[in-house]
Amino acid sequence: MLKTKYEISDVPLSEYPRPQMRRESYLCLNGEWSFAKCKREENPTELQLKITVPFSPETANSGIGNGFVLEDDEKLVYERTFEIDAAEMSDVTLLHFGATDQEASVLINGEYVGNHRGGYTPFCFDISKTVKAGVNNIRVEVVDTTEGSSGARGKQSSNRGEIWYTKQSGIWQTVWIESVPKDYIRELKITPDAQNKTVKIFSNCESAQSVSVFDGGKEILSSAFSCKQVELSYDFELWSPETPKLYDFVIETESGDKIYSYFGVRSFGIGKDVQGVPRLLLNGKPYFLNGVLDQGYWPEGLLTYPCDEAVCDELQMLKDMGFNFIRKHIKIEPLRWYYHCDRLGFVVWQDFVNGGGEYKFTHVAAFPFLGFKHKDSDYRYFAREDVAGREEFIKSVDETVSTLFNCTSVGGWVPFNEGWGQFDSAAITKQVQAIDSTRIIDSVSGWHDQGEGKTLLKSLHTYYTPLRVPKDSRPVVLSEFGGYSMKVSGHVFCEDKEFGYKKFHSEEELVAALRKLYLEKLKPLIAKGLCACVYTQVSDVEEEINGLVTYDRHVIKIPIAEMKKINGEITEEANKIV
Repeated sequence: MLKTKYEISDVPLSEYPRPQMRRESYLCLNGEWSFAKCKREENPTELQLKITVPFSPETANSGIGNGFVLEDDEKLVYERTFEIDAAEMSDVTLLHFGATDQEASVLINGEYVGNHRGGYTPFCFDISKTVKAGVNNIRVEVVDTTEGSSGARGKQSSNRGEIWYTKQSGIWQTVWIESVPKDYIRELKITPDAQNKTVKIFSNCESAQSVSVFDGGKEILSSAFSCKQVELSYDFELWSPETPKLYDFVIETESGDKIYSYFGVRSFGIGKDVQGVPRLLLNGKPYFLNGVLDQGYWPEGLLTYPCDEAVCDELQMLKDMGFNFIRKHIKIEPLRWYYHCDRLGFVVWQDFVNGGGEYKFTHVAAFPFLGFKHKDSDYRYFAREDVAGREEFIKSVDETVSTLFNCTSVGGWVPFNEGWGQFDSAAITKQVQAIDSTRIIDSVSGWHDQGEGKTLLKSLHTYYTPLRVPKDSRPVVLSEFGGYSMKVSGHVFCEDKEFGYKKFHSEEELVAALRKLYLEKLKPLIAKGLCACVYTQVSDVEEEINGLVTYDRHVIKIPIAEMKKINGEITEEANKIV
């Protein structure tokens, strides 16, 4: 089995999970839990296995692995004890889950405290009435049917292969507890304004509050407020990938809640350059996004990365290669991942995670490749007949935007990818705009574009046909391209199976091909109106071996210096549009 160099600790991923809502009261519940798999109607009292949370049981890092499969008529049962000191308990005790796939029910000391459906978004329960000082018991029961429901499943598949990956289930992000006063900050919303160099901070706490802002440890601003929102004005340095400036702040309430956070001041938008060509804007100026597609899969953890160091190393590699942009593909990462993008300097476009019915290759992929687009109000065509499934997606839109709203790096939302689970994209675009008017929306990334006037971008996926910039009133983005593969024997998931859009057999061949792709085919399109490009992809994932690095992250296929030279020429060309 492939393995990265990264080891996991006894309490994996124990760093505070929410860097922009960090409290001093923090009890991490990651680590060893008792575990069992059983029929849904069963209620086991003795759990014979041990599992390492937050890794799904299908993974090696969980300690289970070895072909583990959860059937549709089965459930997962997790249990452990935890101890809370009476002196550390405040009025309210909160239990947080970063993500649990797909539906979780939670009991504390034998009493039911809540249920959450949706495998990629965080959730929280108030357990104040059931928790006690001393030793407590937590039990989590999870069901996950993958294709058996129309809920979000992303790239998980019971028939893994090519662009579809091993399915997983259960708890896959951090579990933790914190204690807060009765009147505490449930919601913190940070809205920067780059043009006016102001920041609005909204806190829904009823108590009077104060905020202090710091630059490199030095306090530069302080303000008291009692109306839930304060507007801060200062000569803030603007955030960009080139200068990823962040400001720390502390917000305290009269009731005793205290949060450590940060913000960056920037703006994203759409406008025109001096030639009248539609462009993407960063801080009011045309800005070319040069990035990569990031699936976020790891051989020993699937959707769960092994440690913070692994993420930092990978992002730093991309930074050293000269990229300024990441499209986070069909997955929502833990908030610490976005924090590292904030501080290192990447613009991130976040995909929403789709579900729906059976993926029909002819409908979703083959027909649009031949030039046939379809109206996404036809639910049957896109396997979106299930009303509950559509409602769940609409709910997840709000959850996703709310979860990531404060992340400085997040500059765009991608509701639909290549028609998977696509429906009513114009209406979904309006829904997103209503809750977040500060970011760009790539409504339909790929093939089933609903036309000018309905969505904001012309978004292309081009693998087999020549790169081009079609005539359109919207900015044109190449939201997927490339996908060049090179097999590195001994560092592949499967020696006799490989998927890529164009195959190469040596580093020299691959570097030459990338130089031609970027400098001869893509570079001339920038002046013609190309606004962004997303190369497929950061790393190999199982049989899909078109990564810049191998799945185990041991071999960088494209020397960093070579990729940096290529991207340097792209940046030089892009600077001409400013």
